[in-house]
Amino acid sequence: MADAKIRLYVDQPLGPGQPVTLNADQAHYLFSVMRLGVGAFLLLFNGRDGEWRAEVTSAARKAGTLTCEAQTAPLRMPPDLWLLFAPIKKARTDFIVEKAAEMGAARIIPVQTRFTNADRIRQDRLQAHAVEAAEQCGGTFVPEVADLVPLDRLLADWPQDRKILWCNEHLAGVAEALPKAGTPGPWAILIGPEGGFSEAEQTRLAAMPQVVQASLGPRILRADTAAVAALALWQTLLGDWA
Repeated sequence: MADAKIRLYVDQPLGPGQPVTLNADQAHYLFSVMRLGVGAFLLLFNGRDGEWRAEVTSAARKAGTLTCEAQTAPLRMPPDLWLLFAPIKKARTDFIVEKAAEMGAARIIPVQTRFTNADRIRQDRLQAHAVEAAEQCGGTFVPEVADLVPLDRLLADWPQDRKILWCNEHLAGVAEALPKAGTPGPWAILIGPEGGFSEAEQTRLAAMPQVVQASLGPRILRADTAAVAALALWQTLLGDWA
């Protein structure tokens, strides 16, 4: 029996003997692009039930059915970490979402700031990038990508128990600031726009007791680089990389 090498996200229940009906896009990918046929095996996950080995039990050009055989991995939840970022150019925004999904963000929230260049996003397209990242990196959880929300509105209803790592290049380094902030728990990382935060936004953030300010190093990083660096440092110091 050949090893299952293809991973596919499906928004359907998974369990022993559970049939999974493919839509036209999934059938085209599996049977026309990847050339699978009846009797082939692949891996399925839905973000809830872990990863399952499944067999192709029917295959057509625009339809097909898979049958779950056995669970190959349990659901692995990421730390309770959100990534907040101001959208930038399309390809670099896609990159941020993909890397956040790969690196263990539980929720991804694009925010509209005073100097954010983009005034809208394609939430469905970004969510698809998060799904693809989970498929490719072996993840069993897919983070939600929220729709674009104004930063002021998000902060107005901010949970009292969720800390925010505000990446501010003018202050102490993350390795010094995070251990002083306490034990792991609900957190968020905030990455600003290319033009930085406005004075009003900086004043509001600095006044919030949940905010921990820290620098990512002696060099000013591009927004997409800063997101990856901050996620890696947080995961190393307080997350599940330690």
